[in-house]
Amino acid sequence: MDLLLFLLILIIPAIAQILVTTNYSKYKAIENDKKLTGFDVARKILDKHDLKDIYVVETRGNLTDHYDSKRKVIRLSSDIFHGSTIASLAVAAHECGHAIQDKDNYSFMRLRSLIFPIVNVATSISYFIIFLGVLFQSLNLVWLGIAFVSCGLIFQLVTLPVEIDASKRAKNIIKEMNLGTEEEQDGIANMLGAAASTYVAGVLSSALEILRLILIFNNNRDD
Repeated sequence: MDLLLFLLILIIPAIAQILVTTNYSKYKAIENDKKLTGFDVARKILDKHDLKDIYVVETRGNLTDHYDSKRKVIRLSSDIFHGSTIASLAVAAHECGHAIQDKDNYSFMRLRSLIFPIVNVATSISYFIIFLGVLFQSLNLVWLGIAFVSCGLIFQLVTLPVEIDASKRAKNIIKEMNLGTEEEQDGIANMLGAAASTYVAGVLSSALEILRLILIFNNNRDD
């Protein structure tokens, strides 16, 4: 059982990553009909939603695109920023979805920002506490460590609706603003769906890891 859980923890995120990489490779090779770069798309959407104060800048890396709510900046990777592809269109619109969530005080985004500092500390020391529990044969410390690991799962569960909502907003905005053609909608949906799958995979993997830890220490206690 433990081996099966361990394999699932490895396989589920790998499948999601393959899905993202495959879709990204496919749709970054297909130019969008209106020849809009990721920068163009982001700027049009932001201006339309009275977010002219949010900057759109280029950042290094591959699929490193994100919205920085503290600095009010959308950072797009080079391929997305300069590319006039379906992938650029979808990713830029998704990040704008986060900026609009911020403007609308979207509850799950606010909650995520609120709990992030606590979760960050809890998860960073969780396995150290489990190690101390094993070292000193203290089940109380072990369970405390597992509880801290669970904080990461809670954060992912809060993040999931944030990402799904941003993708939903992106698809609606692209249609409303006529940024993509009808023929491009399937490609846009595939890109956004593949990205969402990584967050679903993260939730499943974290849940399985917690279950694995519980089973390990339950078995040890029984022994």
